[in-house]
Amino acid sequence: MIALTKLNGKKFSLNALYIETVEVFPDTTVTLTTGRKYVVLESEDEVNERILEFYQKTQILSNPHLRGDEDE
Repeated sequence: MIALTKLNGKKFSLNALYIETVEVFPDTTVTLTTGRKYVVLESEDEVNERILEFYQKTQILSNPHLRGDEDE
């Protein structure tokens, strides 16, 4: 889970595994694989950093099959 802030200042947690895109319209908009969208106060770079930290903490990218290393 990553911590984000809605435009109204309310903090919430979002499961980073379901994030499909992070875009700026000019507000940062996070779109999930379900199609649901969240507009957040954090910048695109901040959201991307939190996603990367989540992946590193959960070691999700340590699985060679998820990384695309088929011969391991």
